[in-house]
Amino acid sequence: MNKEPFLQVSKRRNKAGWQERLLIRFIALILALIVCGAVIVALVKMNPVDVYKAIWDGAMGSERRIWQTIRDTMVLLCIAIGLAPAFKMKFWNIGAEGQILIGGACSAAVMIYAGDKMSPVVLLIVMFVASVVGGMIWGMIPAVFKAYWNTNETLFTLMLNYVAMQVVTYCIVFWENPKGSNTVGIINQTTQAGWLPELFGQKYGWNVLIVMILTVGMFIYLKYCKQGYEIAVVGESENTAKYAGIHVKKVIIRTMAISGAICGIAGFVIVSGASHTISTATAGGRGFTAIIVAWLSKFNTFIMVAVSFGIVFMNQGAVQIATQYGLNENASDVILGIILFFLIGAEFFINYRVKRAKK
Repeated sequence: MNKEPFLQVSKRRNKAGWQERLLIRFIALILALIVCGAVIVALVKMNPVDVYKAIWDGAMGSERRIWQTIRDTMVLLCIAIGLAPAFKMKFWNIGAEGQILIGGACSAAVMIYAGDKMSPVVLLIVMFVASVVGGMIWGMIPAVFKAYWNTNETLFTLMLNYVAMQVVTYCIVFWENPKGSNTVGIINQTTQAGWLPELFGQKYGWNVLIVMILTVGMFIYLKYCKQGYEIAVVGESENTAKYAGIHVKKVIIRTMAISGAICGIAGFVIVSGASHTISTATAGGRGFTAIIVAWLSKFNTFIMVAVSFGIVFMNQGAVQIATQYGLNENASDVILGIILFFLIGAEFFINYRVKRAKK
């Protein structure tokens, strides 16, 4: 005797409207917070509301914390914007970490060797251009091999991350201060040459302006420009793109040059506008976190703003949790992981319809 299925899953013929997508994601977020609350009670016997308040306080509890959250959001957003065109083309750029490091190293080199030889404005422009060129070259290397020899871009870009780490380590040997410390410390701490100045009275004002210009520019580029259309066609089918007269090799190399250049700008923003130093930890794993941001946002740069803020918000709250309750900072990572799990799961219900099977 054949049993009838209880549920029937079918792919949606028409895409869910924005109201329905928003409702599904909102329900997923509420369910995630309920599960997080249950986990907190089960593991640490604490009121989950108090933990949530501590997370809020850690990220938004003072003006300084708010601007730290904004600063880190801008960096993560910048990297996600850089990954968007490559991922839309289905070129799996896992090398954002390396592109950030090379861009940051180029900025640091200009700061160290030309900090007292150029005017502040010219120095910042040269640093910016150097970071763009460094990240662009690092992004184009795997693109050329993919375009002409069909190499595996996932492995290639991933391996280049480790090469970039060794390049930065090699540079630090010559820049370390004091000698033997294996760190360059704060670059130009006395003169602040190469540091992004305040904008509108805010320390990280330039960070926000640069990244928001990239946000608007990338949205227009992908949605309304011919090159954005070519990226989408190549991502759907290279054969279709060739039939339509699109030069696929050119599109692959050009797109990865743009992707690497923007990740290089993220290195510039970190070195010049935030940390004012360079190390192998400059990227801090954000190149991988940005992949989640890009995918959850469906390559819409304006949605990336909200997703980036949410992830940074939870990460900043981790410090407050550890301080206030004596918990391991990984507790916030667990909460963030549960929330991301539900949000990613919501994509299934956006693309598929689940209903009771008819007898």
